[in-house]
Amino acid sequence: MITNPFFPEIHGNFGFGCMRLPMKDGQVDKEEFSRMADDFITSGLNYFDTAHGYLGGLSETAIRDCVVKRYDRSKFLLTDKLTTVFFQKEEDILPFFENQLKWCGVDYFDFYLMHAQDHDNYQKYKRCRAYEIGWQLKQEGKIRHFGISFHDKADVLDMILTEHPEVEVVQIQFNYVDYEDASVESRKVYEVCEKHGKPVIVMEPVKGGSLVKLPAEADQILRDLHGGSNASYALRFAASFPNMSMVLSGMSNMEQMQDNLSAMRDFEPLNEKEMNAVHRVCEIFRSLNLIPCTGCRYCVEESQCPKGIRIPDMFSSLNAHEAFHNWNTAYYYTKPIILTYI
Repeated sequence: MITNPFFPEIHGNFGFGCMRLPMKDGQVDKEEFSRMADDFITSGLNYFDTAHGYLGGLSETAIRDCVVKRYDRSKFLLTDKLTTVFFQKEEDILPFFENQLKWCGVDYFDFYLMHAQDHDNYQKYKRCRAYEIGWQLKQEGKIRHFGISFHDKADVLDMILTEHPEVEVVQIQFNYVDYEDASVESRKVYEVCEKHGKPVIVMEPVKGGSLVKLPAEADQILRDLHGGSNASYALRFAASFPNMSMVLSGMSNMEQMQDNLSAMRDFEPLNEKEMNAVHRVCEIFRSLNLIPCTGCRYCVEESQCPKGIRIPDMFSSLNAHEAFHNWNTAYYYTKPIILTYI
């Protein structure tokens, strides 16, 4: 297990993202999640990440029941976030934060992030003094580390970090397909973090699962390496950069947990041969002109699409059709999903 060079309290460089927990009958499958948490902690890892918008609030309470109630507080680290849809004015922030502590069953958060920052919602955070309140909570010991998660272009991040040098860590979308994507700017965003001396936490390293089930030609390139799974190459790519503190993975079952642990428990950066193979996979993805959607569902669950359209599902159907060209993806692509989702 590697020592985390940025935050000694973090064990290793791999974290449990709790946005895609196992579900059963519309609720978190707590028996399965408990088993997954047990394997994660037994492996020597300790970082869990959540937000109130994840699974409509079920993620926080599942962490309370499956982790907090079952383990001593010293055995795990917990990250939560302040999300724009849950406050409208400055006075809303502290009550919401106190409720998050109750929902999670803890007295403090190890990390607390200003959630999904972009140019537009950042103005609201400024107007409501959210950064100042976050820093106040850190001084009071209710937050151990104060940071942001980010979804915008590099120049916006540069502005935020210039205005708020107190930010200790930045969580960004980073994977090998988005690395040079002009709509995501993963490389440029990462370089802004380097410029400001901020360690990075990676979200969406497998791009919402898109880098697991690859188009046939791309899949064969990675199979020819005779190494790990497709997901393992994506995780190791993200973790191979020097300023990466943590790579998160949103795992939904024990199989995914075991696969990810096998790649990250004894982490090794991608070697030259593996990196070249990843670059060839990127070239195939670029040739497909896919929509860069990770399936995070913020556009539906947090912004609340007024027409109830399941935008990520539509994008996923289109991308799958373009990438795989089989009968199953063709069926869903030609189905009138827009009408059935309204």
